[in-house]
Amino acid sequence: PPHLASSPVQYQEIGLLGRMSSRGARPSSPPSSLERPASQDSMEDYWSEVKNIEEDGEQGHEDLLERGSMDEAELEEAWLQEAGLSTLVSGELGEGPAEALLSTLTRSQAAMVKKRVDNYTLTMRKRNKQPARHVQDVFSTPDTLVGALGLRQGCFELMRPAFPSFSPVERRVSECPPSQDTSDTLSFELPYSEGVTAHRRGRQGDCQDCQRIRRDDPDLPTFQLPRPKLGLTHIQDLSCADMKKIGYISLIELTTFYDCLGIELKRNRAARSKARESGIFGVPLTTLLENDQKKFPGSKVPLVFRKLLSKLEQTGLQTEGILRVPGSASRVKHLRQELEQKFYEERFDWEQVRHNDAAGLLKMFIRELPYPLLTLQHLPAFAAAQSVSSPRHQIQALHLLIMLLPEPNRDTLKALLEFLRKVVAYEEKNRMSLWNVSMIVAPNLFTYRGKNAKQEEMQAAAGAAHLVRLLITYQELLWTVPCFLISQVRKLNEASKKPPTSEKTKRKLLMMRKRNAEKTERSELTDLREGVIRVHAPLQAKISMAIQLDNETKAKDVMARFDYENGLGTRSTSQRPVQYLFEVGGNIGERCLDPETHLLDVYHVNPHCEWLLKPTTT
Repeated sequence: PPHLASSPVQYQEIGLLGRMSSRGARPSSPPSSLERPASQDSMEDYWSEVKNIEEDGEQGHEDLLERGSMDEAELEEAWLQEAGLSTLVSGELGEGPAEALLSTLTRSQAAMVKKRVDNYTLTMRKRNKQPARHVQDVFSTPDTLVGALGLRQGCFELMRPAFPSFSPVERRVSECPPSQDTSDTLSFELPYSEGVTAHRRGRQGDCQDCQRIRRDDPDLPTFQLPRPKLGLTHIQDLSCADMKKIGYISLIELTTFYDCLGIELKRNRAARSKARESGIFGVPLTTLLENDQKKFPGSKVPLVFRKLLSKLEQTGLQTEGILRVPGSASRVKHLRQELEQKFYEERFDWEQVRHNDAAGLLKMFIRELPYPLLTLQHLPAFAAAQSVSSPRHQIQALHLLIMLLPEPNRDTLKALLEFLRKVVAYEEKNRMSLWNVSMIVAPNLFTYRGKNAKQEEMQAAAGAAHLVRLLITYQELLWTVPCFLISQVRKLNEASKKPPTSEKTKRKLLMMRKRNAEKTERSELTDLREGVIRVHAPLQAKISMAIQLDNETKAKDVMARFDYENGLGTRSTSQRPVQYLFEVGGNIGERCLDPETHLLDVYHVNPHCEWLLKPTTT
């Protein structure tokens, strides 16, 4: 979702600082073996990394947090703005994006929005100010005030969902086939908040997910990705406009999900901070990418970050203690200065950089970002996942949080996690297990302060390392967009296409349709009945082809047919750019189709889309 232009906010969990401070109360040496958690053999690597960070003398990001809490009205207004619902309190409500978004929500999600608007209204009353929007203007009937979403008569009449559970926009198939979570499958069909009714009723002991896997189990469960007929959709497969809408819905769903699990997220105002606009270290990701894209258009991860990862992959993957063994502090400081001066002039000598120097620079880059990689507003929500009782629910929370991250943060995090997975793959050579890597990386992403005792400090440390372990292990799943979110975006896109309001416009549109009816009706009905689509391939010699769909036709079949018709079937795929099939328009902005996608199902879900064969932009 977009950053808030004024008064950015963040979630806050008790004990979370967001960044390391040399003045913090963190122990500078590893706790004794008696204080170590039973879930892991040792946290020594974690505390050694903390000590290294303290010795670097780096100041944290506590200055970004204002100690004074925002009042309830500001909290709720900021949440609604980030969720794309700011017009609910701005007095500008009409037939617009907020109303379309409201119409897509489940009953539980709608109740959460109502709770936010209600709390905003009550707080404004306490201020003795007239609220811009009264909650009863949005949720008009007694029934809706108790739970379900209902909007007042008039311009909100169309936004009155009455579904007992999630229901995708009217279509003959859903994004995912009906299924239930099993021990090895994580369903993407229903919103995660709909699957935690045992928690919602206050009976966590009845939740089979929590009974099945204890959080302190040393081995993580293996979850299989679902194979929906509409195909898997990765984040990079969707248009930026659709991902922005995914962010809105994900924030509402995450808040609802945490509420069902009994987790309350509080916020503090984030103080404004003037960050550097040039250089490398201490520069915001967005600024770095703007500078990089002037030389290399399309860059999605800072060039220096990519270069450091590349250096480590070339020289350090098989080196014992990679990431763990620190480089010389004076050498790292000198290399940092040289990078600042020479990197963009292409005069920096990478041959002088040892693998442990590169590791130190990489971690320093992450720590010194003026705004954390996991973002100020969502870092505590990541940390709150530690209090979730089962890995399945933790993964679901992380899944929604990945959907929420701004694109530069998400892409940079993915590059980091892909590298860390490679490190773990060479464990036999480098002696760095998944847990070792997680302990080293965690203090650079998370920092906690225990209330009173080292034991609380230890629990926070182990929880942070566990979250990093989940991010590394399940990164492929976490970067796959859940089917229920795509279904809600489709419904949102359809609801956003406002019908004409004036009678004159309606009559004009009716006459236009009537004139074109005889010309188009036959072909449209034939295509709809027989499942015929026309695929356009503007970059190939044969630029258009009519395809008869059946229940077995997949995207890869259309790709292969175009290759054959254009004489490319005998050429190696390494000798030509791969072109993928996209659905464009209708109820989606643009989606690159998984080669295993069943096209007849897409045709039924989005009958008015165009079909395009082209290379991906990534």
